[in-house]
Amino acid sequence: MNITGGRWAHHRELFGQLVRYAISGGLSSMVHLGLYWSLAELAHIAPLVSNVIGFVIALIVGYMIHSRWSFRGHGRRGNLARTGGRFVAVNLVGLALNSFWVWLLVEYLGGQTWWPMPLMVTATPLAVFWLNRKWVFA
Repeated sequence: MNITGGRWAHHRELFGQLVRYAISGGLSSMVHLGLYWSLAELAHIAPLVSNVIGFVIALIVGYMIHSRWSFRGHGRRGNLARTGGRFVAVNLVGLALNSFWVWLLVEYLGGQTWWPMPLMVTATPLAVFWLNRKWVFA
């Protein structure tokens, strides 16, 4: 079987995107979580408000990196309004998921502000990767 064509090429492309997404998403997540935690703990801003502020800044950073590097060579480019609008929509899903984790674990269960962070860097990014690959940068 030729490993350079067909299914293997698709899997290599997908794996490469996933690795690049994990690296750049990690950077974006560090921006988001760093702002979330710093604003909530150090500036005493409400956790949900801190989450939104961190999200907006990370959204800008994430679009620049993901559109140029994570999904390079995948799908169509050139229509910033289409791609950018879809990227915002997908990341609003991510914001909703992260806000749910914050609400559930911090607000509802009374946990520490760090409790939602493991879900914010595992479950949410996997859902957002899939949506980015299938809809935003398709």
